[in-house]
Amino acid sequence: MLTDRTTLTQFLIEERRRHPGASGELNSLILDVALACKAIAKRVAYGALGDVLGAVSTINVQGETQQKLDLIANELFLRANEWGGLVAGMVSEELEAPYPIPDRYPRGKYLLLFDPLDGSSNIDVNVAVGSIFSILRAPKPGASATAGHFLQPGSQQVCAGYAIYGPSTMIVMTVGTGVHGFTLEPQLGEFILTHPAIQLPAAASEFAINASNSRFWEPAVTRYVDECLAGSTGPRGKDFNMRWVASLVAETHRILTRGGVFLYPLDTKDSAKPGRLRLLYEANPVAFLIEEAGGLASTGRERILDVTPDELHQRIAFIFGARDEVERIEEYHRDYNVVERYAPLYGARGLFRTNG
Repeated sequence: MLTDRTTLTQFLIEERRRHPGASGELNSLILDVALACKAIAKRVAYGALGDVLGAVSTINVQGETQQKLDLIANELFLRANEWGGLVAGMVSEELEAPYPIPDRYPRGKYLLLFDPLDGSSNIDVNVAVGSIFSILRAPKPGASATAGHFLQPGSQQVCAGYAIYGPSTMIVMTVGTGVHGFTLEPQLGEFILTHPAIQLPAAASEFAINASNSRFWEPAVTRYVDECLAGSTGPRGKDFNMRWVASLVAETHRILTRGGVFLYPLDTKDSAKPGRLRLLYEANPVAFLIEEAGGLASTGRERILDVTPDELHQRIAFIFGARDEVERIEEYHRDYNVVERYAPLYGARGLFRTNG
């Protein structure tokens, strides 16, 4: 099987050969991340047989009830990446502050940020979940990282990717030279390159959004969704399908595979939260992948990868997918986002009004 297939290790070695000055440390870090993903995939696959389903009594820094597998996946990421002398610190969705590398281990020149188990609310119903990771250069290689060291715009990422634990386990990643997908061969225990040079389809006929929040949307989002729902008889002149999995990894994987657009926009449901998804370890790595595959990622008002973070667990509006669709949504935010001060319950609400 390996005579005509490229493993993740071989792929990384070939990439390194294109950069003779590279030390190989980034490759080693990516392989450590892959090891953590293999271990998580095994735990996810056991499900109820492994007594890993259900919630625990703790709340994470996000104010969310933690699942058993959230804690297991977080621990696996930490143990796989703390010892090798490759990272100066780590940030996780499940930890309030950066994880300090234990004193017995050396510090490296990279920072690792991750959501150890994205979509964990789907675990108990056996829907695909995943892990998301981002790698940055440490401003002070060899020294312990501070919280401020992680507050870099997404354009500074040197690697980003996700693992998806579905019918097969895959890692989809980029080191800035395109997006490539690797499928876990369970008998060999190796990730094999199966989806080289992924390109996001330009045409979109699907959009993903949580329609239960529609009463909280801004006019720009309402306009866009209304036009999609109007189908072939509306201004877009074609039919769209609507999707929602409640797993960012699953949504990203579908869009990279067959196109579309994803929206988790700014809304008024909770004015204290400027968006729902986390910038550093959800939006930034996904945005890097999407743009490397030819798409676009935005808040609706600016490019995600240009946003300078203010804090570790910063939330942000997130819209990504086919470039033309995202640009259209940005246009609506610029030109058709007037919020009406008076909106009676049964007032006129046409589908395509230009004022919202």
